[in-house]
Amino acid sequence: MLHIRCKNNNVTKSFPEGSSLLDVYQEFADDLKMTYPVVSAKVNNTSQGLKFRLFQNRDVEFLDASEGSGHRVYVRSLCFLLYKATQDLFPSSKLFIEHSLCRGFYCNFKRRTGELLTDDDVERLRQRMQEIVDLDMPFRRTEATTEEAIRVFSERGFQDKVKLLETSGQIYSDYYTLGDTVDYYYGPLVPSAGYLQVWGLERYADGLLLRVPDWNRPDRLAEKVDQPKTFGMFAEKTRWDIIMRLSNAGDVNKAIMRGYASELIQVSEALQEKKIVQIAEEIARRKEEIQTSNLKPQTSNLKSPFSTLLVLITGPSSSGKTTFCKRLSVQLLACGLRPVSFSTDDYFVNRVDTPKLPNGDYDFDNIEAVDYRLMEEHLTRLMQGERVEVPEYNFTTGKREYNGKKLKLAGDTVLIIEGIHALNPLLTKSISDDVKYKIYISALTSISLDDHNWIPPRDNRLLRRIIRDYNKGAFTARETISQWKNVCEAEDQWIFPFQETADVMFNSALNIEFAVLRTHAEIILSSVPKNCPEYSEAHRLLKFIHFFLPVSDKEIPPTSIMREFVGGSSFKYER
Repeated sequence: MLHIRCKNNNVTKSFPEGSSLLDVYQEFADDLKMTYPVVSAKVNNTSQGLKFRLFQNRDVEFLDASEGSGHRVYVRSLCFLLYKATQDLFPSSKLFIEHSLCRGFYCNFKRRTGELLTDDDVERLRQRMQEIVDLDMPFRRTEATTEEAIRVFSERGFQDKVKLLETSGQIYSDYYTLGDTVDYYYGPLVPSAGYLQVWGLERYADGLLLRVPDWNRPDRLAEKVDQPKTFGMFAEKTRWDIIMRLSNAGDVNKAIMRGYASELIQVSEALQEKKIVQIAEEIARRKEEIQTSNLKPQTSNLKSPFSTLLVLITGPSSSGKTTFCKRLSVQLLACGLRPVSFSTDDYFVNRVDTPKLPNGDYDFDNIEAVDYRLMEEHLTRLMQGERVEVPEYNFTTGKREYNGKKLKLAGDTVLIIEGIHALNPLLTKSISDDVKYKIYISALTSISLDDHNWIPPRDNRLLRRIIRDYNKGAFTARETISQWKNVCEAEDQWIFPFQETADVMFNSALNIEFAVLRTHAEIILSSVPKNCPEYSEAHRLLKFIHFFLPVSDKEIPPTSIMREFVGGSSFKYER
């Protein structure tokens, strides 16, 4: 008999060898009283599907779709459900699950005939998905040699999966079937389609929007938030992927194997620099418009003898804001402008006045952690031509200090404000939108593993943060992972609601990034102990970065945004 400890209630019970997690859950279910249906579990802090069988003593934690790992299992299964419906109704069609969008997932759908989807087509897909759910069709996992899995997918023409598995270096690989439809997923699925009770499907642009449960309330759909600017940025990224012939991890790996890693780095960096130049030129154009406008007092929104522009830059954690600001400043100088910048961090309230999280930790991401009223006053005075002494925050003492740093804007000045709250209107509500230029930066896209397995951009940023924190000696990987949930919740509350107000979006991710990050992240993630909750996330991150062939960072330029995280930047960072 096995001894299985349920971490949900810290009770241990005995089970026969070979018992499934479903068997174990049924024995514990009455005592657990889970708020939402269980969809997966962690076994010794590693995510597993409920059909997983136990042959040794284990710790088990059952998960619903409100927990990160459980939510991913649910969404993965939904993607297979949609793919199954497309193959049943439109044989030989192609489905590409591309990006997180509108709190769902945008899917590009290509019919064999080349015709666009109609409303009737979408309704038929919805009905077929519901039929499969009503039938409670089981998801079946098959473990095979990687050579056998490659043969299975090659026979079906799935070259995206063939390239991924050919370059994965794995001896064995899993694949899944739903009815007679075969697919590959790099993580577990729910046991059967009947588990998938909360979902939606609708047209979006020329494709589909797969709607998924809310993270906090998985018994209802996540509220849809339209994101046309974000979608436009995705379309731009897709065009460049087609030009570079890089659609997935297999394409990247094949290019690396052929010796093109240096070229991929160079082209990716050139594309980012081109975008930064375009932004700098647009800022220069906008500033010239303001100067022309200010020659006519009746059209001026500011009582100022100076004509300037306020550039506001924001983005979530580890998006590369600091390096982007420095590179943008260089290009603004090349346009004949003088950039003056400071951070919202300098306007932190004294630490004793900082709001706190429910667990008692300081909530530095809260807008109330910033003295935004003082900052707005200073910005307004600067924009009106006054000389202002601005503060500097002492992170050691936790106090805001005035050290004689005085600013006065000249006619060729562009004022740059960078910080997570920069687009929050509370900071600049008394300043006309006509003299603001808003920039949102993030690792907005990630290269997909294959047509149906995307990598969430948050994972990209988490890897960056883990590496940077470790290299600086600030936090271990375990500590960074433990803080990440609070970071994400703060982003949802204080950053993402203002994302679509930006004038321009900048994607700081590189197609070859995971190959470079792998060389840094492997040893750091491997240091997370198996007996701690953070091991689950470390194990998951290690699992997907192993799909990428490692590439040295030696050819990453010293001005690259990636240098902010892996080290070796030619820019100086104050904090």
